[in-house]
Amino acid sequence: MIRITRIAAVALALVAGQSAWADKLPLNTISAYLNDLKTAEGTFAQINDDGSTSSGKLYIKRPGKMRFEYNPPDSALVVASSNAVYIADSKSNQRPETYPLRRTPLSLILARNVNLSAANMVVGHSFDGTATVVTAQDPENPEYGSIQMKFTGNPVQLRQWVIKDNGGGETTVVLGELKTGGTLSNRLFDEPRPNRD
Repeated sequence: MIRITRIAAVALALVAGQSAWADKLPLNTISAYLNDLKTAEGTFAQINDDGSTSSGKLYIKRPGKMRFEYNPPDSALVVASSNAVYIADSKSNQRPETYPLRRTPLSLILARNVNLSAANMVVGHSFDGTATVVTAQDPENPEYGSIQMKFTGNPVQLRQWVIKDNGGGETTVVLGELKTGGTLSNRLFDEPRPNRD
């Protein structure tokens, strides 16, 4: 009886392992999802490295464009466009801080052709019980940091990402329901202009 119980326990463990494995989305499925994602908009909640939180609206237009509009009292606006990332204060009369997009992990999901199977790009691929977790970095420039993305299946959807910079800082973005397939004006992704009021 004890032997049968042990065999049953091992069999259940194997079945549970196979079930979890079956739920992990393959990298080519995730790459195809990202490549098919042309436009998206929705809400987000952000957890900053210092523990503070903020929220707002997100717009994505692939390839290369993303916009974060933060809700008050935050006055930040972040726009990725024209191979650059602009960080602006909508209440400021100063020009936005500007960084090359290719030096940020966001470039990996905004690329014209996402191929997560490229050598050394993915440094983690697992299933946490509810979502497939993929950690990716620029294989030629790992010092630019990494992005950890969470995807659910049926249908495949991007739910969250965590940006880890080269200084050890982390910023988590949790996505609400994304509306995909609509039309977004390119003007949404223009470089932010200083407030002249």
